[in-house]
Amino acid sequence: MLTIHPILITLLPSLITAHPSSKKTPLNSNGIPPFSSLPLGEGNPYLSAWGLYGPKDELGTLNRLSPAIVAAASKSEIKTGVRVSLNWAMNAQGNESFINRGSFGHKIYPAGPYYDEIWDYNSQLSSHWDSLRHFPYVAERRFYNGVRDEDVVGKGNSTVNGIHVWSEKGIVGRGVLVDFESWRLKQLEKKNPEERFRRFDPFKGETSGISLEDVRAVLKWQGTKVRFGDILIVRSGWTVGFNNKTREEILALQRSGPISASGLEQSLPMMKFLWENFAAVAGDMPGVEANPSRSNFTMHEVLLAGWGCPMGELFDLEALAEEAKRQKRWSFFLTSEVINLPGALASPINALAIF
Repeated sequence: MLTIHPILITLLPSLITAHPSSKKTPLNSNGIPPFSSLPLGEGNPYLSAWGLYGPKDELGTLNRLSPAIVAAASKSEIKTGVRVSLNWAMNAQGNESFINRGSFGHKIYPAGPYYDEIWDYNSQLSSHWDSLRHFPYVAERRFYNGVRDEDVVGKGNSTVNGIHVWSEKGIVGRGVLVDFESWRLKQLEKKNPEERFRRFDPFKGETSGISLEDVRAVLKWQGTKVRFGDILIVRSGWTVGFNNKTREEILALQRSGPISASGLEQSLPMMKFLWENFAAVAGDMPGVEANPSRSNFTMHEVLLAGWGCPMGELFDLEALAEEAKRQKRWSFFLTSEVINLPGALASPINALAIF
């Protein structure tokens, strides 16, 4: 989840116009146009790729997960059979969530000789994928491929861009962990570490963004190579930081002002890197991207509404980080099956990393 600051709403109209018109752009060997060609349609929203897979497409960058890509990932990544869950507990945030989304309600009741249960919760409360009808271009009020507000909450019961479409094949492929937090702590062991590594706080997005230079440095430190169609997963230390805070500390953060959290920096080089390589982007933080944004756009707008790129939030990456260190390998086979609920805005990730 991302908090949009008012200044962004005033800046975005200069970047976005309302009516798309297509233009032909050559595709590379991976079937995508160059980043410099975005937006694909003149008049389309900033950096959008509407129409790349057809005007009615609801998969977006998941189209990159072809059978060949998935088969190659299973062959290269499944070596030991070790499985690691990436699912944070559904009730991990306790009685009051960090972003004021209530709590997980769980009621067990007798139903004759057996028991049934009822779950009552916000789908953004624990580890989840955002669907393509969760977040639009704010000024334009357009979701992926031009879908409008009325298509999401109108009277026609439309399910367009709902997460159920992803349930047909799942989010499955080669996962790559960027263990920023372990790398950052390693930098502190140096004789004269950079001050920014000491100051880094996953609960302060204004001063603790993760840059493209950081991501590349972590990948180099890990010895991890990126391939087209990978699923990027970034560990910032947010969930473990949350787990280590008292309820009073969490409440104090909530009262201190707009929600702030670390994440990927919103820069054009970062967006180019994501566009050229990944089928989905996720992390252990509440919004994947640093919040508030320090740029004139947000990743939620471009990734979800512009590219149709799934964003995964609040992943539990602690066991994954430990297993990656043990195996000295930060890539793995990822399998994630979202719920089949037509029109849903998000889903639990139901994710396993297989080494």
